[in-house]
Amino acid sequence: MKQDRRDFLQAAAALGAAGFGGALTSAAADAKKAKKKPAPKEEEDVSPAEDLMREHGVLKRVLLVYGESLRRLDAGEELPPEALSDAAKIIRSFIEDYHEKLEEDFLFPRFRKANKLVDLVDVLSAQHQAGRRVTDTTLRFSTLQAMRNPAERKALADSLRAFIRMYGPHEAREDTILFPAFRKIVSANEYDALGDQFEGKEHQLFGEDGFEKMVDRVAGIEKKLGIYELAQFTPKA
Repeated sequence: MKQDRRDFLQAAAALGAAGFGGALTSAAADAKKAKKKPAPKEEEDVSPAEDLMREHGVLKRVLLVYGESLRRLDAGEELPPEALSDAAKIIRSFIEDYHEKLEEDFLFPRFRKANKLVDLVDVLSAQHQAGRRVTDTTLRFSTLQAMRNPAERKALADSLRAFIRMYGPHEAREDTILFPAFRKIVSANEYDALGDQFEGKEHQLFGEDGFEKMVDRVAGIEKKLGIYELAQFTPKA
């Protein structure tokens, strides 16, 4: 009887040890898998004004590309047409069809409803339409064939000159007056909700990391034109 009981306890202990060891092995495997699996990327919390202003940073960098392109056209220097065409396509897709549409759909109507800065909003809206017409010209003539035609080369240069002249003050007025004032005419909840809407629209049109992708595209154009390195713009002592 005692021998049977002793045999039973020994068998139970062996089973328990096996089960515990199996659990440890399973836990270790799960931990290893979890270590290999990348942590989910946290969404960056960006306010509507910050979102719009950093998109203006993309616009500013395209304006630098336009400026270098214009310099080459005026000087009769070689200009890779695909570099200018790619820059104009960024303006069309990211600035005009996305960024400006956000302003037109979400900001401008709220300013008009609140009867605030209406004159400014009217001018900004008119400039959006004018800018799109100018971009049509830039896209049309940013080809090798057009650049070899004196009349079309001049039309291309004029379109770049007009775009640069308008959008410098345009974005500066938005950054310093319109965007700061926008925070004051909407509630905190509405302001936060708009930030989520802006981010969702960006993902819908350009995928994850849409802003970062645009920055990379502009950087590629800058490198092609030799204007990527920031140090070259430092004045010589």
